[in-house]
Amino acid sequence: MKKALASFVIFAVIGTSCTSLHSTTYIKAQDSFILGNNEHGQFSVKLKNASTSNVEIWEAPVAGGRHSQVIVKPNETVKVKVDKNTALRIQNKSNDEQAAVELHVKGDTGLSMGYKN
Repeated sequence: MKKALASFVIFAVIGTSCTSLHSTTYIKAQDSFILGNNEHGQFSVKLKNASTSNVEIWEAPVAGGRHSQVIVKPNETVKVKVDKNTALRIQNKSNDEQAAVELHVKGDTGLSMGYKN
């Protein structure tokens, strides 16, 4: 009985640490949304550009740098696997239109979220 209870507790902890999150995020013109600019494990993002203009995404390790730049066209969906301790930056390069992106995040969801221009 004790072994069964211990196994259930371990399963419950594992089951809740790897969850998912769904969000529609709005980004002002000439602004960026940064997901995961903190220490964290790996995560993946399915991102759909629900805007009428392109958005640009790239990975930015917390220790510095930038890589894996992708331009996401309107109504296009991309999948990105992000390494631990690396942020995903989503930039709206439009001069006058707000961008909307639909995010489905899996893996470590203990991610910081914020805007930066």
